[in-house]
Amino acid sequence: MLRYSSKVSKKAGLPPGTLMRVGEKRSDKTIITVIDYSPEKFEERIIENVEELYPYKNTPEITWINVIGIDNIDVIEKIGSNFGLHPLVLEDILNTNQRPKMEDFGNLMYIVLKMLYFEEEENDITSEQVSLILGENYVISFQEAEMDVFNPLRERIRKSKGRIRTMGSDYLAYSLLDAIIDNYFLMLEKLGEYLEDTEKELIGDPDQKILEEINYLKGEMIFLRKAVWPLREVISNLERRDSPLIQEKTVIFLRDLYDHTIQIIDTVETYKEMLSGMVELYLSSVSNRMNEVMKILTIIATIFIPLTFIAGIYGMNFEYMPELQWRWGYPAVWFVMTAILLAMVYYFRKKKWL
Repeated sequence: MLRYSSKVSKKAGLPPGTLMRVGEKRSDKTIITVIDYSPEKFEERIIENVEELYPYKNTPEITWINVIGIDNIDVIEKIGSNFGLHPLVLEDILNTNQRPKMEDFGNLMYIVLKMLYFEEEENDITSEQVSLILGENYVISFQEAEMDVFNPLRERIRKSKGRIRTMGSDYLAYSLLDAIIDNYFLMLEKLGEYLEDTEKELIGDPDQKILEEINYLKGEMIFLRKAVWPLREVISNLERRDSPLIQEKTVIFLRDLYDHTIQIIDTVETYKEMLSGMVELYLSSVSNRMNEVMKILTIIATIFIPLTFIAGIYGMNFEYMPELQWRWGYPAVWFVMTAILLAMVYYFRKKKWL
């Protein structure tokens, strides 16, 4: 459960806005790409120096600046200085333990959320923080690592598919959010299949390893809930259109995104209930197995009670016991004991206890 906690103790006592990388290091280098477009124009390039970004701030076209790798604090600080980002925003970008949220600064908006993946080989949920800066004619996205779900969006922009080349920066920000949230459905689908396989294994052969796996998955559900639930508030705030950066024609798409967020939350809650039910199923299976063992032991003990009684009687050291002098005494005792055994087994089977 430690990976779900916010490791920010090393920032204790520092002034607000102090830039310090908080979180796991994901990339050794910073890659900056720029896509500048309009209905008639398209430009895509990789930026070598941060200074090359400065002309894109006031271009009439829509500009998407994608920053991969946030461990270089100097680069982040230069970008923030050029685009007028508040020091607290830069601080939040460098702290990858943020909960999803949206902050409106008037001339720009800051949105942060998690990009989630399900690693099928390790049956593990991995995540990276994505920060979005929405300006009047630009969007800046900050990612921790190179793996992302934005490639289909890049292809749409390159080939001018759909309406994206004719819309503003708010629609670009929506498209980025939509790509991330759509990937949630793929991640949850893979996770659901894994939960079904775990449930089948639990029914077939419940053991301690399955219980440990269920407890681990419950921890993953807690992490998912923390990553998904605040999104409802984020999308709702965007939908209300309090900022002039959000145009009227984009609101309907944000409403659809809000519906997707609700579906994801419902799915996460369903999986959470499934895991709780699987814990109860495990305890019930273990209890049933113990009951079966106790039933067998009880039947065996019940069968041997009369046999032990007979053996106890003829094990007494009395001198005058008529049966001891009888030639057929020993076979007769065996016959009686065998008859009692068979009669009890027949009775138990008739009662369906065996």
